[in-house]
Amino acid sequence: MKKILLIEDNPEIRENTSEILDLANYVVVTAENGRKGVDVCKKEKPDLIICDIMMPDLDGYGVLHILSKDPETAAIPFIFLTAKAEKSDMRKGMNLGADDYLTKPFDDTELLSAVEMRLKKTEFFKKNYTRDLSGLISFITEAKEFSLPQNVTSEYKIRNVKRKDTIYHEGDSPNFVYLINNGKVKTWRINQDGKEFITGTYVKGDFFGHLAVMEGGDYNDSAAAMEDCELALMPQNDFLSLIYSEHEVAARFIKMLANNINENEKKLLSLAYNSVRARTASTVLDLQKNVKQGEAIRTSREDLAGMVGTSVETVIRTLSDFKSEKLIEIDGREIKVLNAAGLEKVKKFS
Repeated sequence: MKKILLIEDNPEIRENTSEILDLANYVVVTAENGRKGVDVCKKEKPDLIICDIMMPDLDGYGVLHILSKDPETAAIPFIFLTAKAEKSDMRKGMNLGADDYLTKPFDDTELLSAVEMRLKKTEFFKKNYTRDLSGLISFITEAKEFSLPQNVTSEYKIRNVKRKDTIYHEGDSPNFVYLINNGKVKTWRINQDGKEFITGTYVKGDFFGHLAVMEGGDYNDSAAAMEDCELALMPQNDFLSLIYSEHEVAARFIKMLANNINENEKKLLSLAYNSVRARTASTVLDLQKNVKQGEAIRTSREDLAGMVGTSVETVIRTLSDFKSEKLIEIDGREIKVLNAAGLEKVKKFS
């Protein structure tokens, strides 16, 4: 059962509101002023707070300010109760981080609807969706219960791409954002020496092509399949609807994208500062994460060289060294990691 903290200085309103919530099967704890409310919140750790604004000593704004500074209470959803309906009061509360408002007098339905919706949004934000097409569809279907426009599709075109086939070229105008349902994709540019420089690698559950859509320009690199792929095509308008929708929906969707951004940032730093041995070890370990335990990594030496940021010949020599050091086993295009801890040492200390 969900626990709700009710902070209200008016005894009659506090009792009536508490009774309504209790009848709806919520566990209710109460406080008759702001200072006691802060103490009760830190002790009880409620799932939601309903707080009056106009209270002596410490008003609702003060309560919200104090709780928002504490990491243990900052994420608890917060609903204000107020006898005022002026926009300036609402704006002040929202700027402080309030999630919703109820204006007195309110009826049972208004109260319970606000509580139910706020708890549902909190659960939605916490939920982990699988990193594939089915997870994306589940996310969009649930997001439509809040503010997401109903015309955002939950049915996507599927494009099957063969290994080495191009998905888009640098300079193309973006019509879609791509989600990898199966397979592996690389993006690249041609540097001043006419050599291919890999700007990113993406696996199942990753989005790519979205930066061009967000920036409103053309693709600044090209993309191709590193192995046979199944791609879900999200129309750019749907993508932008998700990015610019209500806060909870947008924040949750951006969280799904952030994994790509963080990983690519680490790879760029690695290219800038690490030795070839360290970069090769790091790349092999990254690729190992995307194969099942006991299976070999399957990638061409050209693609591996692009990921490491060096020549094919240098990658081949480095892999040969790793083989002689019994860190890996090589069979044609396949690489099998024998000593992950040894590669980690190369990654850290080379």
